[in-house]
Amino acid sequence: MAQTDTTDRGNWNSRIGFVLAAAGSAVGLGNIWRFPTEVASNGGGAFLLIYLICCFAIGFPVMVAELSIGRKTERNPVGAFKALSSNKFYPLIGFWGVLCGVMILSFYTVVAGWTFSYVFEEIFFFAGLDSWATYFAEVSNGVKNGIFSTIFMGATVSIILGGVSDGIERATKFMMPVLIGILMIMIGYVAFQPGAATGFAEYLKPDFSQISAPLIFSAMGQAFFSLSLGMGALITYGSYLSKKENVPEAAAFVTLADVGIAFLAGLLIMPAMYMAESFGVNIFSESGELLASSDLIFQVLPALFHSLNTTAGIIFGVSFFLLLSMAALTSTISLLEVPTSYVIDEYNVKRKKAAITIGAGILIISLIISFDISLIGSIDFIFSKVGLPLGGFLICYFLGYVWTVKNALEELEHGYPGLDSSIFKAVWPIFIKFLAPLAILYNLLEAIGFISYIEQLF
Repeated sequence: MAQTDTTDRGNWNSRIGFVLAAAGSAVGLGNIWRFPTEVASNGGGAFLLIYLICCFAIGFPVMVAELSIGRKTERNPVGAFKALSSNKFYPLIGFWGVLCGVMILSFYTVVAGWTFSYVFEEIFFFAGLDSWATYFAEVSNGVKNGIFSTIFMGATVSIILGGVSDGIERATKFMMPVLIGILMIMIGYVAFQPGAATGFAEYLKPDFSQISAPLIFSAMGQAFFSLSLGMGALITYGSYLSKKENVPEAAAFVTLADVGIAFLAGLLIMPAMYMAESFGVNIFSESGELLASSDLIFQVLPALFHSLNTTAGIIFGVSFFLLLSMAALTSTISLLEVPTSYVIDEYNVKRKKAAITIGAGILIISLIISFDISLIGSIDFIFSKVGLPLGGFLICYFLGYVWTVKNALEELEHGYPGLDSSIFKAVWPIFIKFLAPLAILYNLLEAIGFISYIEQLF
């Protein structure tokens, strides 16, 4: 990977480069291990429909807001708010986003390391070296976690060192097509295996009777988090966009790419789970719910791979965990680019020094977490479940009532000559000023338990 040692910000070379990079930021582990079981447990195709609506009704307007702020100012999240308001409070919105990204990356690096270590678990299992396979499968092994976290952070930093076009864009142009290709090949294989038909039915068959307010807000939360909103990543990526770029159109492509890959992940994971059940693997918890998250990825699916013959098992297992590793890496790139951009812009530090210093600092936190993985839950709750919607709500408020929609639309006219006569101009202000912030606020209050507390009172 070529390196750039400069304070120049850089730009995307092409729209496809930006779309793949932004989609890569959004396409993370959550799309693969959380989304499919969310769909299956909440009405199948009905949840898919609500999720799609939420992505475009809530996620898309906020994405356009972040991109417009970034492109207007050509600055990082903190510098962007400084440029648009003299009030010293508003840059704190950007700083909160940077902090959330840093803390999320600190534990995400550990989890990403697990996905890569399982590549070796699969290899050693099928090589008959059970003790080594067990070693690489142990997620609470601090030394092993530290080694793989370091490897993952090293890979992330090496890409960031290349800058925007030669680093991030070039890497995601390679990884995203490969990721999609692996997904498609694995879907094709699983589709004809025992139990797969049941998985497809559970995933796609709509059960509209399950549609309720909690389901809608669950889909909304999934849409918001899966699009990588609220932490300044898209403000940063937007700051590298050309004035010739049609921002709403580009945001629509990113949203479609994220939704499409999440949907493909479901077409793989759900049939694979029921395929595992046909091989005698338990896929339900004691409460009768489908296993999800780490239980799904590090228990159910490895057990499935191990039950296959050697050739199919090692190919399927290694390919799957390489897929997860690439999905994680496309996200860690954007998470590290946000604080790197902040240091470059605000302190005039060269990219190489900024990326290595920040990467090393975050790695120190990751190493602490490596030896105490119970910290992941607390950090995830504070900076992801609470921090991201809080950031998204404040961004909506700032654009709608401080910078104002009028100024934002003037920025969006660059690259969008037909904006004045478009339905977007008529509808987007309503969503960004009212609907999106109210929906995000509800999810935030639900995350901290306020909604449940009020319901108990009445």
